[in-house]
Amino acid sequence: MVRSAFVPLPGSEKSPLPGSKKVGPLPDDEQIEVSVFLRPRSPVPPPGDALAKPMTRRAFAQKHGADPSDIDKIVQYAKSKGLRVIDKDAARRLVILSGSHAAFCGAFDVDLARYARNGMRYRGRTGPIGVAPELSNIVQAVVGFDDRPAARPAIRPLIGAAATTFTGADLAKLYDFPQGDGQGEAIALIELGGGYQTADLQAYFKGLGISPSVTSVTVDGANNAPTGSLNDADGEVVLDIEVAGAIAPKAEIVVYFAPNTDRGFLDAVTQAVHDTTRKPSVVSISWGSPESQWTAQAMQAMSQAFQDAAALGVTICCAAGDNGSSDGETDNLAHADFPASSPYALGCGGTRLDASNGAIADEIVWNESSGGATGGGISDVFDLPSYQSSVGVPSSINPGKRVGRGVPDVAGNADPQTGYNVRGDGQDAVFGGTSAVAPLWAGLIAIINQKLGRPVGFLHPVLYRTPEGFRDITKGNNGGYTAHAGWDACTGLGSPNGVALLAALEKAAPSA
Repeated sequence: MVRSAFVPLPGSEKSPLPGSKKVGPLPDDEQIEVSVFLRPRSPVPPPGDALAKPMTRRAFAQKHGADPSDIDKIVQYAKSKGLRVIDKDAARRLVILSGSHAAFCGAFDVDLARYARNGMRYRGRTGPIGVAPELSNIVQAVVGFDDRPAARPAIRPLIGAAATTFTGADLAKLYDFPQGDGQGEAIALIELGGGYQTADLQAYFKGLGISPSVTSVTVDGANNAPTGSLNDADGEVVLDIEVAGAIAPKAEIVVYFAPNTDRGFLDAVTQAVHDTTRKPSVVSISWGSPESQWTAQAMQAMSQAFQDAAALGVTICCAAGDNGSSDGETDNLAHADFPASSPYALGCGGTRLDASNGAIADEIVWNESSGGATGGGISDVFDLPSYQSSVGVPSSINPGKRVGRGVPDVAGNADPQTGYNVRGDGQDAVFGGTSAVAPLWAGLIAIINQKLGRPVGFLHPVLYRTPEGFRDITKGNNGGYTAHAGWDACTGLGSPNGVALLAALEKAAPSA
């Protein structure tokens, strides 16, 4: 229970994972690091109805970054409570604090303990985070107290024999991507575990006759650390790199490695979006989890980071999940996957694609009998955005029949039976999942940015007015929702028709 000396931080309430057992208190001297996100100096305007001219990162920091006086107040307060300031970044509106469990309890009134669930141990908290009254209108989110896994990779290994397999370059041809190689662009990949071996990437790309540039960035102490388990995080990492690299081989592929916590996820996204060195124009995220597993403050902070990206001309591509309309939950309800459900994310759903003689023979909703299926549905958190107001987004199949943000926006091949050839941990494999669709779209957007000579950024309004830019998927279902003509909660607007999409964006975009 929060004491009267503190103000509960809205949306910060948290409970232990279902089935968790409290196994003991946290030692007072245990060291913790948290990220404190602050209000913007002036509100970031929502993106308009056309491809707006992006702000520079410097101009954004000056106009919409944290006010220096707000940062000073946080720093002074932290020091008065025995906490250390590890970093502060006005553009990201971020202050990173470190200190003992006891000091953080005195500064934020948190209730922390050690929990166990199915062999996993994590530091957890219950109830809200308390904020000093003088900081309550400054602090928007505090993440890092709880270190449970925040997301899972949307990846599916092939089981049995494949019907056919593809590389990213093969699919770029089938989807009629424009001629281009991504020269001058940077694609950011967010990874919450695992890693890659340079030798694997070199061998894979040598087989395609290309040699993309791949670099890694450390976030919150995480780094490129292959586990040797290709069917888990390592597979996700190499799938993302090899799909994006095969499509846009001259783009710089930048992999941001972060811990799999809500703090690590947020810090990786904000670091990529505000990276003034590499300046990515598109971010691909293949990790997510049901909205019900997130706190409101973390979802709001992530969606705010995506809104920041829109202002900067950065496109965010997010996998829509691989567990059908339930998103893997067992409560007999439909769930949308976050962060794909943010209205500022390009949610990427999955199809099964069959090709013959170098052309698409058939494409339907990805839904395997073994259980893997594209995510998609209606958000329980985010309202229906204006760009979806005229495409017939249905009410949720859940009780209450809410009409909210519909997921996904777009789709692409995701069935492991028609999956992607990859190489990692010294072996070749085939993977599917909507985590392949996010880097597929990221590669396409990098090429489009190259062709336009400027980033498309938040392109949703144009997409929803451009049916010719898509192959409409009208067959199949993801459990709770069924495909039909036009937008649906399985494959969104459909899979890409790259050249037609570029033509539509050329008409919509101001000249460079």
